[in-house]
Amino acid sequence: MRTLIIEADGASRGNPGEASYGAVVKDEDTGRALAELAEYLGRATNNVAEYRGLIAGLEAAAAIDAGARVKVRMDSKLVVEQMSGRWQVKHPDMKPLAERARGLLPGAAVSYEWIPRTLNKHADRLANEALDAAAEGRTWVSKTPLATDGAGQTQPRAEVPAASAEQPAPEKARVAWSPDLGRPTRLLLLRHGVTPLTLEKRFAGIGDPRLTAEGEQQARRAADRLRADVRYGPIDAIVASPLLRTLATAQAVADAVGLPVEPEPGVREIDFGLLEGLTFAEAHERYPAELSAFLGSSEVAPPQGETLGALARRAVEAKDRLVARHPRQTVLVVTHVTPIKALVCDALGAPLSAVNRMELAAASLSVIDYYGDGLSNVRCVNDTAHLD
Repeated sequence: MRTLIIEADGASRGNPGEASYGAVVKDEDTGRALAELAEYLGRATNNVAEYRGLIAGLEAAAAIDAGARVKVRMDSKLVVEQMSGRWQVKHPDMKPLAERARGLLPGAAVSYEWIPRTLNKHADRLANEALDAAAEGRTWVSKTPLATDGAGQTQPRAEVPAASAEQPAPEKARVAWSPDLGRPTRLLLLRHGVTPLTLEKRFAGIGDPRLTAEGEQQARRAADRLRADVRYGPIDAIVASPLLRTLATAQAVADAVGLPVEPEPGVREIDFGLLEGLTFAEAHERYPAELSAFLGSSEVAPPQGETLGALARRAVEAKDRLVARHPRQTVLVVTHVTPIKALVCDALGAPLSAVNRMELAAASLSVIDYYGDGLSNVRCVNDTAHLD
């Protein structure tokens, strides 16, 4: 039986901070590198980056030879011990990542070994190359394309350039080669229909207004479209934020396609705290400094509220859980403005400040595909064709 070696590492300049991963897959007999992988992750902890490197390596190994024995070597004691089953995975950021890693290859085929950092220089170099590229507004591109066992095909897919608040994205995306791993996991991100607060342009976070009559009609129109639209369906599962407006919108689709609705707290709207229910003008009058600080930083919360960064992290964690739970399926996620925008930023590798540059209408549809090689494609944002 063939044996593949995975060496993986994560890098984070700050913890959390600007982060990336690097991974290399080698043939044990020849020592030849069969794949080099790296990706800029935006703001993340070093542990998250290490897990993402492991996942990328396992996905590549599965694409190269799904029947091979795999030896994973990492200098992260935490990841090695947790994936070996000797330590529990307790942190909520780690659980969905560990679950995803375990589901990529049969457990009996994978072993884990801790190695000192001096023996993990290859993966460490790749991770730092991805960070350096992102700082320069570039996308890291592998010099060692994935070598499959001949059973798979490859197809070109445009990578989205990394970006940061300090560095603008380049004018054109680079093109890299990526293995054809078949059907992606597709998330259909549907914003709920209008509520009284939507119509009055008030901050609507964890408050629980119901849909208006117009909002109910929008939900039915979305349901009719999703039942018949062959481009994005059929739908395999439905999840929704556990608030009345999202559950009602989700139920309209559920009734149309014959599926249950599962609540997902991770895609609940941001908590606007004392801004809840206020118009922008009212918020500016009562909390001018606090509002300005909140709008200017993803890590500053509104009074008694939640930061945009915290919202984005839990939305991405929810996405990771869904992708792990529904591989190569289509999942309808009925949620809110901010979670959808945060997931679009995550998929594009864009800074969270980009949420202020997107229009997202009530009952609009956005679609993101997640591939087994770790890349994502944003298919559409703010599609309202069913409302015209």
